Amino acid sequence: MAYIPATWDMYDLIQGVLQAPWYHMVFEVALILLIFKIYVSQSFSPEKTVLTEKEKDLLVEEWQPEPLTPNVPDDHPIIQSMEKYCIEGQNGKYITVNGKSCINMSTFNFISMVGNKQIQDRAVKALRVYGVGSCGPRGFYGTMDVHLELEDELAKFMTSEEAILYSYSFATIASAIPAYSKRGDIIFADENVGFAIQKGLIASRSHIKWFRHNDMEHLESLLIEQNKADKKNPKKAKVTRRFIVVEGLYLNTGKICPLPKLVELKWKYKVRIFLEESMSFGVLGETGRGVTEHFDISRDNIDLIAGSLENSIASVGGFCCGKKFVIDHQRLSGLGYCFSASQPPMLAASAIEALHILQEQPRLLVDLREKCEKIHDKLKNVTHIQLIGDPISPIKHLMLTEPASDRDLDMHTLEMVVDYAMNEGVALTIARHLDSEENNLLPPSIRLSVNCELTDEEINKVVSVISDAFREVLQKLSSVDMKSPLDSVKQGDGEQIASR
Repeated sequence: MAYIPATWDMYDLIQGVLQAPWYHMVFEVALILLIFKIYVSQSFSPEKTVLTEKEKDLLVEEWQPEPLTPNVPDDHPIIQSMEKYCIEGQNGKYITVNGKSCINMSTFNFISMVGNKQIQDRAVKALRVYGVGSCGPRGFYGTMDVHLELEDELAKFMTSEEAILYSYSFATIASAIPAYSKRGDIIFADENVGFAIQKGLIASRSHIKWFRHNDMEHLESLLIEQNKADKKNPKKAKVTRRFIVVEGLYLNTGKICPLPKLVELKWKYKVRIFLEESMSFGVLGETGRGVTEHFDISRDNIDLIAGSLENSIASVGGFCCGKKFVIDHQRLSGLGYCFSASQPPMLAASAIEALHILQEQPRLLVDLREKCEKIHDKLKNVTHIQLIGDPISPIKHLMLTEPASDRDLDMHTLEMVVDYAMNEGVALTIARHLDSEENNLLPPSIRLSVNCELTDEEINKVVSVISDAFREVLQKLSSVDMKSPLDSVKQGDGEQIASR
C-alpha cells in the first residue's frame, strides 16, 4: 500500500474549512468558546452558614407545622346534625329519631327493600357461610362465588354483556371516569352532576366543558365549537377522545336527563356517553332498569352505565355494565375496584335477593310512580316553597320562594322547618353540599325521598306538616328584629318554633 504523507490530510482539512459556509464556521467557533468557558469557570459553591445551638433551638421553637386538614368549626352543620339526630333501628318507611317515630322522607329506600324478610333471611344464610367480610381486594383472594353471581345477575338484568362490582357506590363512577378519560381528552358534563362524578372528572385530568343543566342546545353549541377546533388541528383531534357525562336522575335536582336527545348528539358529533344511574336504577322504567328503559332506548347506545346498590337495592356498593371489552378494562384500571376490599359477601347475597324481588314484583315501581305523582301534585300548592323535580321522580327539592341574600340564613330557616316537622312526626333532611368544592352550588333546599309504601293518609300528613312548618317558621322570622336575622335564628327561634 502506498504511503500518503500527512501533509495531504492537512491540505484536505484546510480546503474543507475554506469551502464551508460562513455561518457554519461562526456556529462552530461560538460552540468551541462556550465549551472552553464552561471548562475554565468554577462551579458555584454557596457559602455555608453555621448555626449555633441557641439559633437552632429558636428556629425549632418558631416552626409551626401546617395542619393535616383545615380546622372544622364546632358549629359546622354536619357535626351539629350528627349530634342532634340519632337514629334507632331500621330506616324503613318509618324511622325512629331521638326516640320519636317519624314518617321517613329522608333516605333513599324508594321501593322499601329495607327490612324485607326475604332479604334478611338471605343475608343471614350467607353470613353463616361466608362470615362478615372478605378482607381482600377482588384481585387478591377477595373474589367469592357470590360476587361473580351478582355480576352475572346484574349483567342479565341490565341486558349487558358484562358487569363489574365495586365495594363503595361513591367510588364506582369516580373510578370509572379516569379509567377511560385521560389528560388531553375532553368531557362535556352537566353542571349539576353529583359530587362523585365531579371527583371522577378531576381525577381524569381531562379538559372539562360544563353545559347548563339539561340544556341540550347549550351542549350542542359546545360540540359544534369543539368540531371547529378539531378541524383546525386534525392531528390532535385524531388522538383526542370525547365523552358526555350525565346522570339518569339527578340527585341535586330530581330531574330526568333528556336521554333521546343525548343519544342523537352522540351519533351526530361522534362522542361517547357515560350514564350514571345511581338514582334511576330500580326506579325508572317498567322493570326498574333505569332511564334507558324509561325512554325505550337500547343500552347499546350507551358506552358505560354506572349504578348504585345502596339506594333502591338497600345493599352496599356499586356496579358498571356495558360491553365485555369495556368492563374488562376496569378490572385493571378501576382504582376503586383494584385496591378496595371486595363487597361483604352477605351484602352481595342481599343484593341478589333484592334483584329477584324487583323482577318478581314490578308492581313496586307502579306504586312508587303513583306516590311520586300524588305528593308532587299536593306540594305544588304549598305556599312559600318552590318545588324542584319531575313528577315521577322520587327525589324532590323544596326551596324557599323568597330566598335571603345570606345563604347561612336560608340554611338556618330550613333547619327550623326540619325541626318543626320532626316534632310533628315527619323526618326531613336538608340537601348537604361541600360549599367550597361544588362545581355549581345550588340554593339551599330540603330534599324529599318518596317511598312506594306511603298511604294516602301518610302523604296528606307529610304535605300538611310541611305546609304548617314553612308557614310557622316564616311567620316567626318575619316578626323578629330583621336588623340581625341570622343572630335571631341562632339564638334559639328554631327550638321555640319546633316546640310549639
